Amino acid sequence: MAFAQLISSPPPSLSHNKPSISAPASTGSAFSSLCPRHPSPVAGELQRGRRRRRSDSLQCCASSFSEKHHTDSPSSDDVVELPLFPLPMVLFPGAILPLQIIDFRYRMMMHTLLQTDLRFAVIYKDSVYGTAEVGCVGEIVKHERLVDDRFYIICKGQERFRVNRIVRTKPYLVAQVTWLEDRPFGDVGSGNDLETLASDVETYMKNVIRLSNRLSGKPEKVVQDLRRNLFPTPFSFFVGSTFEGATREQQALLELEDTATRLKREKETLKNTLNYLSAATAVKDVFSSS
Repeated sequence: MAFAQLISSPPPSLSHNKPSISAPASTGSAFSSLCPRHPSPVAGELQRGRRRRRSDSLQCCASSFSEKHHTDSPSSDDVVELPLFPLPMVLFPGAILPLQIIDFRYRMMMHTLLQTDLRFAVIYKDSVYGTAEVGCVGEIVKHERLVDDRFYIICKGQERFRVNRIVRTKPYLVAQVTWLEDRPFGDVGSGNDLETLASDVETYMKNVIRLSNRLSGKPEKVVQDLRRNLFPTPFSFFVGSTFEGATREQQALLELEDTATRLKREKETLKNTLNYLSAATAVKDVFSSS
């Protein structure tokens, strides 16, 4: 069984490691492929683990995550229309997503977005579960147009949304959406409880990083502050964004409308991962000593 890792990724660049996006011609769908990402061995373990109703291991990737994102989200009563971009991945509020736009439909979308408000709706889709109902707005913060009309873009996750209905399918999908927000704290002590939960989650993340480095033969460096002054809600989104290789779990976390529930679920996942890493480390130490 593969073990979990927390891997520090370099900041996204417009000239390197750009995931490419293109819809298969045979399906005509907006489902996209991302390159040059390679399949994670941990993802396979997670799929098998879900069939056994277990989640023993998880790959965590500390992706670039903006310390600041929109905190003054629009009202959940607002109804707007946004271009819809289905992808086999989950975008979280505050996270940074580099993309390469190849498909003709989405190149048309980019031309429109660059002349308007730069925002589009990123939503998870796969061949098994179809398209989710909850996604995250991506706002273009950098772009580069090539001579062949492809685009390299970097977008930042903003507000979450729920799809009400599809209003147009050509030349690309446009959906009517409403904004999704976490429910307000229910009582006076909730704020303190959330801080405690967030601190617990951070501690588990640090231990997962430490043991992952040990198992991979890297120096066991002291992990610095992971929260970076983030409040519990944006921190819970950051934690979810690191669970690379477990897109269904990420989507479940994105859909939750309660920060405490999201943090508790992340804490349990990290705890299970840490237990597995501890056992793997003990086995490695036994073989090393012998």
